[in-house]
Amino acid sequence: MYKVYETELAGRKLSLETGKLAGLANGSVLVRYGDTVVLVDVTASKEPRDGIDFFPLSVDYEEKLYSVGKIPGSYTKREGKPSDKAILTSRAIDRPLRPLFPKDFRNDVCVVATVLSVEQDNQPEICAMIGASAALSISDIPFGGPTAAVAVGYVNDEIIINPTEEQRKNSRLTLTVAGTEEKITMIEAGADEIPDDTMLEAIKEAHVEIKKLCAFISKMKEEIGKPKFEYKSFAVDEEVYKEIEENFEEKMKVAIQAVDKEVRDDNIDKLTDEVVEYYTNKYGEEAAEEKMPDLATSIHDLEKKCVRAMIYNEHRRPDGRKIDEIRPLSCEVGLLPRVHGSALFTRGQTQVLSVATLGTVSEEQTFDGIDTEDHKRYMHQYNFPSYSVGEARPSRGPGRREIGHGALAEKALAPVIPSEEEFPYAIRVVSEVLSSNGSTSQASICASTLALMDAGVPIKRPVAGISTGLITAPDGSDYVMLTDIQGIEDFFGDMDFKVGGTEKGITAIQVDIKIDGLTYDIIRDAFERTRKARKYILEEIMLKKLPEPRKEISKYAPKIVNMKIKVDKIKDVIGTGGKTINKIIEETGVKIDIQEDGQVFIYSSEESQAKRAKEIIEDMVREIEVGQVYTGKVIKIMNFGAFVDLGAGKEGLVHISKISKERIKNIEDVLHVGDTVKVKVIEIDEQGRINLSMKDVDENKQ
Repeated sequence: MYKVYETELAGRKLSLETGKLAGLANGSVLVRYGDTVVLVDVTASKEPRDGIDFFPLSVDYEEKLYSVGKIPGSYTKREGKPSDKAILTSRAIDRPLRPLFPKDFRNDVCVVATVLSVEQDNQPEICAMIGASAALSISDIPFGGPTAAVAVGYVNDEIIINPTEEQRKNSRLTLTVAGTEEKITMIEAGADEIPDDTMLEAIKEAHVEIKKLCAFISKMKEEIGKPKFEYKSFAVDEEVYKEIEENFEEKMKVAIQAVDKEVRDDNIDKLTDEVVEYYTNKYGEEAAEEKMPDLATSIHDLEKKCVRAMIYNEHRRPDGRKIDEIRPLSCEVGLLPRVHGSALFTRGQTQVLSVATLGTVSEEQTFDGIDTEDHKRYMHQYNFPSYSVGEARPSRGPGRREIGHGALAEKALAPVIPSEEEFPYAIRVVSEVLSSNGSTSQASICASTLALMDAGVPIKRPVAGISTGLITAPDGSDYVMLTDIQGIEDFFGDMDFKVGGTEKGITAIQVDIKIDGLTYDIIRDAFERTRKARKYILEEIMLKKLPEPRKEISKYAPKIVNMKIKVDKIKDVIGTGGKTINKIIEETGVKIDIQEDGQVFIYSSEESQAKRAKEIIEDMVREIEVGQVYTGKVIKIMNFGAFVDLGAGKEGLVHISKISKERIKNIEDVLHVGDTVKVKVIEIDEQGRINLSMKDVDENKQ
């Protein structure tokens, strides 16, 4: 049955349509927000997937270039692999949904959001997040929603819900908040050094709108929602768990306590072998083999229980730290001799190497996407090889995790990158995770800040990153917050609240939540913890190693000479088919970028060559004026005078009477073709002919 539900969001009509399209999906919703249209379809397998211990949810956000009237630029003229933006949006849709499915659910669930039409004032990403929640809520798939999401901007000291394109251009904040009617379930932000209090207020205002949207979706669910289907539970056998708990809990408490991750993992492996041997001896090999999945889950659940209980009840962490204590920190800069900038940042057993590279402005990244961003001058990439966690598997290129962590670090550093006018380079930073025991994305922020400073990039202020974790009481009534979580605390904890920022404020946030949401008090405490930790990392670790950006860039980085020419002279410098500019490049060995406004950037490893290229361009574009002195080359000798090339396709005549104060009978006694001479323009006649004088230049010298 076709139904349309309408409401208002940020002063604009939002409608959710269902019952007309994609009738074979478990749930389908067409979201219209202005002229932005997104179709969201959800499906679930009829049977669970065998041999897994996790919930197999997949989310795909599909950008169709026809939605903005573009034909793909690829050879096949089809959309290719998802853009980084699409992958990040898929992650943003996934994170608030995943904790709301049953913990014992193992059926495959697919969420597909297809962008059909885009009006830039109304972001399709937000439509997709709302649509996914609505489609799941009205479907027969077991789901504990609804959730909803909004975008938030900060323009002229005012918090704006779902800002328009023009407002986003002027916003100091790019914030996405998702939540239920009761709590916040996801935060993703890039910000221009926003204070903690302002950020919290923005989240609260977002939640006001989220509550309205959740009530709106709940109304849909009540009216047209399908009954949820029965599914096979994969909950652990309680009898198996209780027996393991009774016999091995005390040993587990000892096994989890180790500063070194490898020692702790080895302890758990040995205890696992002991549990399996115990169960085999007691019940026989056949029974043990049959119950192996329950044994594995029971050991996992017991480890989780012991870690959480130790932290919550005793305020003691597996590596012995206090709940607000940061792991040992160290950093180094200038490790690699030939790169433009490098830094190593170590936090406990987490270690990240970041490398900065400077390039010409023309080397910036370009996009063929559905939003208005078509280029990016600062690029940050993050790599997570298998050896960083002691595993042996081949590299297969960046996945969603790598792209997400790279984007987070990029958001954190982008506000402090100097403008193109201040520093006309494209900048690429690559973070290589060498060892991982939690918080690698935040270590990459710290390492990358130092790498940029080592490269001589005049960043506005250094940025540091830190994450906090959470252990809630069994009934949810209280919590313990942890500063600088390691892998085991992230794995068994309730959140990973990552914050990057400067001494002045927040530049990036990413929050992963495993419970049904966060209260304002938890968010406020997380901001306070991360602010203190950032201050310590910046002042006591990073700035003591490198107090400020280096004054000079690396000798291996391209040096730059810039100038500005008149816009109507650009074509003269480029020449037909690029012939003129290519000749300059060939002659001097430089790289040249010319902007539409006439800005010219000349790059070279040898500054003298860059200056030479600048002189050539100056000669080409200069205006010839009466009274000015120029350096030119004699190109032709006649019996009445000499023709001199002034550059820019201009030449003038030095009459024989204007060559010298002395009388000259034969010009070739004084001048020859190829001679370089200084001449003064004494006249430009009505036909544009230029008359020059050499003797007047001599008189000026005297």
